[in-house]
Amino acid sequence: MISRFSGQYFFLSNFYPAPFMWAEKEWATVEHAFQAMKTSNEGEIEGIRLAKNPEQAKKMGRRVKLRLDWEQVKVGIMEDIVMAKFQQHPSLARKLVATGDTILKEGNSWGDAIWGVDHRTGRGRNLMGRILMEIREELADLVE
Repeated sequence: MISRFSGQYFFLSNFYPAPFMWAEKEWATVEHAFQAMKTSNEGEIEGIRLAKNPEQAKKMGRRVKLRLDWEQVKVGIMEDIVMAKFQQHPSLARKLVATGDTILKEGNSWGDAIWGVDHRTGRGRNLMGRILMEIREELADLVE
């Protein structure tokens, strides 16, 4: 099991610097794109897109007025963004596929029990790990 997206597995993190095109814009990280999609305000979207790092993008995303359909669309948006990252970075796609059937868990110490698993409690839905495992399966036939 891979239980934390750091060290040699940092490439699995949404904070990993892997610029990609999505929604007709270039994004520095998955985190930038995801946080920007929380709002419908073009000014806020652009501000987050241009944030100096993923930490700043995340902070900015916490302050936006959430789009009305956010809870219904957020998982699908994350799937699309993460797929774009790996499709546009074949070397990262190969590394993801090379994890084989290993269970991927986004372990964290900041209490995220939706996208990851809180190391303190061992609880979490691990949506990010599940998305990565689904994408790994989709890419397996496309990657050499």
